[in-house]
Amino acid sequence: MTGLVFPHTFVPWFRSVAPYIHAYRGETFVVGMPGELIAAGKLNAFVQDLAILHAMGIKIVLVHGFRPQVNEQLAAKGQTPRFSHGMRVTDAIALDCAQEAAGQLRFEIEAAFSQGLPNTPMANATVRVVSGNFLTARPVGIVDGVDFQHSGLVRKVDGAAIQRAIDIGAIVLLSPFGFSPTGEAFNLSMEDVATSTAIALQADKLLFVCEVPGVPEDPKDPDSAIDTELALADAERMVAQAGPAPEPTDVAFYLRRCAEACRAGVERSHIIPFAVDGALLQEVYTHDGIGTMVVDEKLESLREASSDDVAGIIKLIEPFETDGTLVKRSRTEIERDAELYTVIEHDGVIFGCAALYPYVEARTAEMAALTVSAEVQGQGDGDRLLKRIEQRAKAMGLDSIFVLTTRTMHWFIKRGFSQVDPEWLPEERKRKYNWDRRSQVLVKRFN
Repeated sequence: MTGLVFPHTFVPWFRSVAPYIHAYRGETFVVGMPGELIAAGKLNAFVQDLAILHAMGIKIVLVHGFRPQVNEQLAAKGQTPRFSHGMRVTDAIALDCAQEAAGQLRFEIEAAFSQGLPNTPMANATVRVVSGNFLTARPVGIVDGVDFQHSGLVRKVDGAAIQRAIDIGAIVLLSPFGFSPTGEAFNLSMEDVATSTAIALQADKLLFVCEVPGVPEDPKDPDSAIDTELALADAERMVAQAGPAPEPTDVAFYLRRCAEACRAGVERSHIIPFAVDGALLQEVYTHDGIGTMVVDEKLESLREASSDDVAGIIKLIEPFETDGTLVKRSRTEIERDAELYTVIEHDGVIFGCAALYPYVEARTAEMAALTVSAEVQGQGDGDRLLKRIEQRAKAMGLDSIFVLTTRTMHWFIKRGFSQVDPEWLPEERKRKYNWDRRSQVLVKRFN
């Protein structure tokens, strides 16, 4: 039974992720991992997912946090953690605890990357982890009367040195520690380090794999569905409404850093839940992901096609030609007519298309090859394509558009089309009509 089912599930899935493998090869991801992920026992599985991304050609900088581990060390010494303004107040004892926690976590993380057990994702993996003094820090100082002592902020990231390390295939591991030019150590926050590093490298992605599942579509209802894509302007508005010092369990805690990174040139920033197994892989290699992505502008664009889009159009419509939904078109025909196509592109991948063939003398045009990937059907992309095709036809001064279909008649009727006899077709199109296929002819007339 498994032999029969497996190819029908694995093969289409693997093909569907191929565009993302191509798109992200050679790109730089900065990944922020809070100490809570490690405390929850998720480290080994998470490292395996990072190793898979690394094997796919992605350059990775991993920044770990250690909030719960430092708190645990403080408790063992009879000390109480102190926080203010969303930051730890680091006295001499807390600094010692932070150094102990950082050393232990670095050991655990490097050990996890060194695994090579058979029948695991780490089998045959060779992952080199590089650490170093890549960060220069400055003290937080005294804020509103609170002396933060050994707590610091990132002053400078040695982006050139990090870039050299990831260019030779290593994963760079950064602890939330920095040193002043005089050699004084400062306790930093993972979020500050990850954001500053992503900006310094002008990384392609900043990903926080954290306690927060993402930004809810309805901010007043935390249980509402996750908003998978958030414009930078909306993110900044939500951060402003949240106030100056949100807690790590608040959406705004990470959202503030995502907005900061995008504003400074990082293309995409993500909030991903570590509670979901494989969340990192789902966010990177699926269309909608699993968390929230913050972008300076919407990644999905509706535009006219060019010759560069031919391969994407062919890949999109091929399954629908195979099952008979669409009439087969040769590559030569699509290349010749590329400028007649409108496409929906998301993050470099074409997920929808439609072509407009005008018959100017008859003051009408045919909408052909209307296709939306099965992966994203039901999200309104078909309506968006139809609207754009109508706009193009009206701009040509035409009175109507028509379609020929054998399977989607009701979809068009619901959108204002009416059925006509094939004899209605323009003479030129009537000569090419396939009477054996018996396609229904539907027309939408403009007012």
